[in-house]
Amino acid sequence: MKMYMKSVVVDDQAKALAFYTDILGFTVKEDIPLGEYRWITVVSPEEKDGIELALEPNAHAASRVFQDALMKDGIPFTAFSVDDIDAEYQRLCDAGVSFTQPPTKAGPVTLAVFNDTCGNLIQLIKID
Repeated sequence: MKMYMKSVVVDDQAKALAFYTDILGFTVKEDIPLGEYRWITVVSPEEKDGIELALEPNAHAASRVFQDALMKDGIPFTAFSVDDIDAEYQRLCDAGVSFTQPPTKAGPVTLAVFNDTCGNLIQLIKID
C-alpha cells in the first residue's frame, strides 16, 4: 500500500490554488469543475508523479469546525518537507507569507509554521 493523496480543506478554492501555485510553487495536476466546486490537486514540481495535495472546499460544517479549531489552537493542518528551511523561510517571507513560527530547532528537525491564507497553518520541516 502506498500514499496517493493528502487533502487540505480551504475556505476559497481559487484563492488556495493561486497561493499554492504562485507562492508555494506547486504545479496543477488536476483541475476539474464539479458544479459549485472543483476537484483540484497540486504536486511538487520536484515530484510530478508524487503524492497529490487536494484543495478541498470546507463546505461541510464539520470541516469548518475542525479547520477553525486547529487554527485557533495554532496547530498545523499538514506539513511539507524542505531541503533548506532558512532559504525557504526567507523566500516565503519575501513573498509576503505570514509565519506564526520562524525556523525553530526541535531535536533532530527544524520546524516553521505559516498561514496559507485559506484557513490553515502549514508546517515546514527540515530533517537535520
